[in-house]
Amino acid sequence: MQFNLTRRSLLATAIAGFAAGAVHAEDKPPVRFIVPASAGSGIDMQLRSVAPQMTKALGQPLVVENIAGAGGIPGTQQIVRAAPDGNTLGWVSNNHAVNPSVFKKMPFDSLKDITPICVIGATPFVLVVNPKVPAKSVKELQAMLKAKPGKYNFASSGNGTIIHLAAAQLLDELGVEARHIPYKGMAPMVTDIIAGVVEFGIISVPVAQPYVQSGALRPLAVATRQRVASMPDVPTYAEQGFPNVDINGWFAVIGPAKMKPADVNRIHDAVVTAFNTPEAKQAMAEQQNVIRPMSVADSRSYFETEINRYAGLVKKAGVQLD
Repeated sequence: MQFNLTRRSLLATAIAGFAAGAVHAEDKPPVRFIVPASAGSGIDMQLRSVAPQMTKALGQPLVVENIAGAGGIPGTQQIVRAAPDGNTLGWVSNNHAVNPSVFKKMPFDSLKDITPICVIGATPFVLVVNPKVPAKSVKELQAMLKAKPGKYNFASSGNGTIIHLAAAQLLDELGVEARHIPYKGMAPMVTDIIAGVVEFGIISVPVAQPYVQSGALRPLAVATRQRVASMPDVPTYAEQGFPNVDINGWFAVIGPAKMKPADVNRIHDAVVTAFNTPEAKQAMAEQQNVIRPMSVADSRSYFETEINRYAGLVKKAGVQLD
């Protein structure tokens, strides 16, 4: 497996003018935060929107670097190769846990070669259908798909993406079949659901919201513990009898392997502090992210659980990429 390491990266200017409390930040090296996704993507916006608060909490300048492509593998490869001194960190998503099962060969171990520091939260996903689809609940969709196995189509943002696996988990839980239509990204898949080319799909709540409000898409369920504030009338899967459908777009801070526990704990505490500020809470609410920072130990366990969980889903979905 070969990766093009030509980097389309955006280096953010080190954030100056630190707020009071960032002790001697100018005397410390900058923290290089690698985002294995393109500038302007969901996880990129998450980090950039809290960068001032992260700078203050860490007491160090922050530099954000985007290394996109190949499911985030080239970017993550730069994280695992970095010195474990706490000055190079990664801001990763579900792809990190999905890739070991999707790709035939990986240039690193997704658990052994990293240090999970903090799983911060998630962007909720919502199941949507074209308004002409008669189903108005998950059980009605289940009945519709059972009545005519393989007749209906669902869209995803690409083979092996978290959107694909979220739909695969749903179909497995419902015990039904539907034809998978992969697209190159979320925008074209949404376009075709709206046009009725495909009947349904799972997308992020921020992407879905304007189309739901306009009536271009009908939401059936959100994959969160409680209802989403921006879609209060949309029930959860659990409310409809399907508590095991629970994939959302999580995001986390990681570092290279063999980091010192003191550095890990310092960075973890800084992340939690940053996300507890009013500014960060407002930014996350505007992006409709659900914030529940995990401990260092729970973050490692979560990575292990997610890698194992996606391995099963990838196998059932029959996805394998070179």
